[in-house]
Amino acid sequence: MLCVCAICRKVGGAGGSINVAAHKNSLQVEGKENISVYQAILYRGTPEECIASSERSFCKKCSSMLWFYAGQYSPETIYPFASVIDSPELPTAETMTICMAGEKPASIRLPEGKKEIYEQYPPDNLEEWHKKNNLYVA
Repeated sequence: MLCVCAICRKVGGAGGSINVAAHKNSLQVEGKENISVYQAILYRGTPEECIASSERSFCKKCSSMLWFYAGQYSPETIYPFASVIDSPELPTAETMTICMAGEKPASIRLPEGKKEIYEQYPPDNLEEWHKKNNLYVA
């Protein structure tokens, strides 16, 4: 799923972040001392400004975003940033799901190819989508 929300466009570059879903307890990390956690500021410069409850983990050495965690919504799930996964090679979906298109400025072009575009989030969460498309790995 390509997220084109304001935060994912900033941390992901090239128009957004492609996130995959994994069970949180399956994450194995070496070098935890090199990881920093960022909580985004939402609605910056408005009376509603606040710090997001979700967390984005980054590498302190190279600044790569590693994963996203939204414990208040899905405490068992972690969302690795697809571009940092070198192996195993991830399967390619026939149809790309685009979420948060309502936040995408017109200057950001979406990738070519078949896609489903949602103003906010699609009806299926990432786990449900993977199961429906026979890409789910337990």
